[in-house]
Amino acid sequence: MVNYEVTVSTASVIGATTFNNVFIKLVGTDGESDRSWLINLKGALAFTTGAVSSFNVSCPKSIGKLVLIELDKQRLPLFPQDNWFPAKVEVKSPEGDIYNFPVYRWIVDKEVERFREGKALRVLDDSHHLGKYTREQELKQREEDYRWDVYAEGIPHSIKAENPLSLPCEVRFSFTKTTEFLFTAASGLTELQLNGLADCTESWTDIEDINRVFCCKRTAISDYVQEHWKEDAFFGYQYLNGVNPILIRRCSALPKNFPVTNGMVCLPGQSSLEDEMKKGNIYLCDYKRLDDVKANTINGKQQYLMAPLVLLHKTPDDKLMPIAIQLKQTPGDDNPIFVPTDSEYDWLMAKIFVRSADFSEHQLNVHLLRTHLLAEVFAVSLLRNMPMVHPLYKLLIPHTRYTLQINYLARLLLISETGVFTEFAASGGEGMITILKRSLSSITYSSLCIPDDIAERGLEQMPNYYYRDDGLKLWDIIQRFVQGILSFYYKTDAEVQQDSELQRWISDISEHGFLSQPCPGIPQTFTTLAELVKFITMVIFTCSAQHSAVNTGQYDYGGWMPNTPISLQRPPPTTKGTTSEATMLQTFPDVNTTAQGMATMWLLSKQSSDFVPLGRYPEEHFSEETPCKLIKDFQGELQGLSEAIKARNKNLEVPYTYMDPAEVENSVAI
Repeated sequence: MVNYEVTVSTASVIGATTFNNVFIKLVGTDGESDRSWLINLKGALAFTTGAVSSFNVSCPKSIGKLVLIELDKQRLPLFPQDNWFPAKVEVKSPEGDIYNFPVYRWIVDKEVERFREGKALRVLDDSHHLGKYTREQELKQREEDYRWDVYAEGIPHSIKAENPLSLPCEVRFSFTKTTEFLFTAASGLTELQLNGLADCTESWTDIEDINRVFCCKRTAISDYVQEHWKEDAFFGYQYLNGVNPILIRRCSALPKNFPVTNGMVCLPGQSSLEDEMKKGNIYLCDYKRLDDVKANTINGKQQYLMAPLVLLHKTPDDKLMPIAIQLKQTPGDDNPIFVPTDSEYDWLMAKIFVRSADFSEHQLNVHLLRTHLLAEVFAVSLLRNMPMVHPLYKLLIPHTRYTLQINYLARLLLISETGVFTEFAASGGEGMITILKRSLSSITYSSLCIPDDIAERGLEQMPNYYYRDDGLKLWDIIQRFVQGILSFYYKTDAEVQQDSELQRWISDISEHGFLSQPCPGIPQTFTTLAELVKFITMVIFTCSAQHSAVNTGQYDYGGWMPNTPISLQRPPPTTKGTTSEATMLQTFPDVNTTAQGMATMWLLSKQSSDFVPLGRYPEEHFSEETPCKLIKDFQGELQGLSEAIKARNKNLEVPYTYMDPAEVENSVAI
């Protein structure tokens, strides 16, 4: 007889304990053990939360190199059936070899679950007949568990689920996350002391009333926003380091529908627009995706959503200043071009309409589509097409944590027929789908890859652009990490081409994410390792850094409503000289709309206590020495960047923290 020493680690998460009998079978290249009951002196406490328990499994002779284990559990008499969340199983063979079996799955019933040894294997490498069979069966089951659904025609597909509890156990929120999310969602209005305002459909009559509401919950940046929201320099700054830092682009020729003349604008010295454009100092923000979108009706009142064009100038002292605003796409006598020399409220109202348009562009295109919905597509396709033993599964699974449930809740609570966004945003309802469709059809691969995007928008030399500075460094760190991992498993381009699971993954993404549209540059197959490295870098960056950049600051920049109105209820002025403070207050959203917007942004900006920062992998899916070293190197580089960002921020009037790796979550989890 020979003995195998089996060590089982139960995860340190709430509810991971089982008091059922647990059984194991070891399967090797030369045979298999009997199904063995795992029993030791700990008895029923062997599989409690955080427990590490050792057992002996005996075999008549050695069963060779271990390929997989089979786990199952049986309910004890008088004990209820319970779920168990083992983290990993380690087996020491009679020859002294150590085999690691990552599990990280809920075992919920009496079914036998198979788990592969920790060494990552592509489908081409999987030579053992039972290993191949297990791989096929796992994917067959996954296709049943993770099915595609169409939420609305023309937008990326989502996971099919009847409710959060119908999602597979391993992708649901933890108990901690569930409790905190539900509490924050339920108490948002109360926490902000806005409960009495939630049903008030009156207009604001005094800016000080807004101030008194806002003072209940503030951040350092939201305080700064309240103080500086009217200033042109801060208006321009938000295009670089606010929650929508990807719209602005260098302007080398004015659009034909934006007839700004030299006589309208004030530029330094004797410079003309043409001169400043040649120097690379003129920038454009064009909200054309919002053109002719049907605006919402809120509290029985028609709302207004513009599609502005904004011209900005980089001044000699490196400030980005707005110099002209046209609020509708088609020029005309009833669509004046506003400039800073107009009356105080004419110019301020023009900027308010732009900021309200920016809310819709940001929430639907930049935030919802380009991070949440794409992250869901990447995750569902991964879970349908990659077995746990595949290196790409091991690399990407931490970057899918909680994404499927948070997106389900977004569809339920935010963008459904009774959702907050649908009921209280100018672009809610019918307009929302129109904008999402337009946004998807305009996506390019370069716009998802920050180095290409910065170059394409001509923002390489823009000063004080911290989104770019931190984002490019993060992209580079992620890219080198991905290059190291993937080049360890793929030595040639041919190996990439021959990996059928990998090719199905990208094909699924193309079909269900980009709806088989000819989105420029986005691959539909992988032909080279370099292509694969770039795409995986984009996936990780999108699910972590990009989401953090466009999500975390929502309350910072939107908590003070006048800076980011989620809706406006009067049309913009069609002639100059007709605005006042009273006009502005009547245009702002009603009290209840303001309160709902503040509460929602507070919820979406609030970090969970079980937040996992970028590069931290509590679940140890890789076991080989090289990937484990690459992960440590990755973490070291991220820590170095975090320290550099913190040092820089000490000298900034408005710190930029949204791409500090210590503040970036591994996945789209809120």
